[in-house]
Amino acid sequence: MSGGFVLPIRDDLVGQESYGAPQLDVAARLNVNENPFDLPDDLAEAMGRAVAEAAISLNRYPDRDATDLRLALAEYVAREAGAPVDVSQVWAANGSNEVMHQLFLAFGGPGRLAITFDPTYSMYPEYARDTFTEFATYSRTEDFAVDIPVALAAIAERRPSIVVVTSPNNPTGTALPIQDLTTLAEGARLAGAMLIVDEAYAEFRHDGVPSAVSLLADHPNMVVTRTMSKAFALAGARLGYCVAADPAVVSTLMVVRLPYHLSAVTQAVARTALAHADVLQAQVALLRRERDSLAAWLVEEGLRVSPSDANFLLFGTFPDRDEVWRGLLARDVLVRQTGPEGWLRVSIGTPEENDRFRSALRDVLGADHEGQGRREDDRS
Repeated sequence: MSGGFVLPIRDDLVGQESYGAPQLDVAARLNVNENPFDLPDDLAEAMGRAVAEAAISLNRYPDRDATDLRLALAEYVAREAGAPVDVSQVWAANGSNEVMHQLFLAFGGPGRLAITFDPTYSMYPEYARDTFTEFATYSRTEDFAVDIPVALAAIAERRPSIVVVTSPNNPTGTALPIQDLTTLAEGARLAGAMLIVDEAYAEFRHDGVPSAVSLLADHPNMVVTRTMSKAFALAGARLGYCVAADPAVVSTLMVVRLPYHLSAVTQAVARTALAHADVLQAQVALLRRERDSLAAWLVEEGLRVSPSDANFLLFGTFPDRDEVWRGLLARDVLVRQTGPEGWLRVSIGTPEENDRFRSALRDVLGADHEGQGRREDDRS
């Protein structure tokens, strides 16, 4: 309050806090699923040259439809997912968060419902809140799978306009079987709903696990969202995109986007990264190996680990996860308290960071940690 004036803030925003995880200066920052590797020098230099070229024309607005970037994204996704993708099916924005927000603007709104399946990404209800979309969640099974009969019944009864599923799921890391995605897409279509598949961590999936992009040709109500923040090590560049079965989705997103939403600098950086995709995918391969190695180690230590196709692991369970979290932080390792009670999430770091995490966790849990982990496992 200033001078007696009370800000006319929306009632549903009063007292709300902004989204965010701790950003602390620690030796091993393993809490927000970033790619831990710096960009290779030659790629950073190429990006610098691309930005310098773009800077010459910064007095002009950028290509508002980001056509060249979307073409490069279409070519990349077609290779990565092994399915045909046309530029007319691709849209890009400032992170997959903005893409998802635009999808809620386009297909949500007053009098409309979005549903998803918990535990999952914590931003979905905020997209709904911002767009005045009703939001409902349904619980996953004990192993964090989507209960397909429950999901289909909810879709048929509630008739949402949006169904969101995350694969690999955040924070559990679990990937949805392709048949489950097919079944959900058909159930959503019969209810008149869009099925949005959030594939932010798609490139980290195990060999043989298909992308939902491979289903687009058969499901006109499906949209797959992705990001360059993780696999492309571009969290600081803020570039996300989606691939839609129906190009009309992209045309609709163009209606709700803000004018000239994607800067010329962002477009130049992203195009350069896509031109060096093979180099960056080598980092992804290393992170996948590190993930599987760390998962096996956690199991050997007597802890539970959710099977992960992402660049993080959900592990536990702990009677007091906050105590474990603080113990790790005291040893210069930052992980994330998220997901079901008793669990923690660790992002996959460099081999050195992962070793530091191992050492710190052993130290925190002490000599009896193996027995404690197994006793907690027996309770669940």
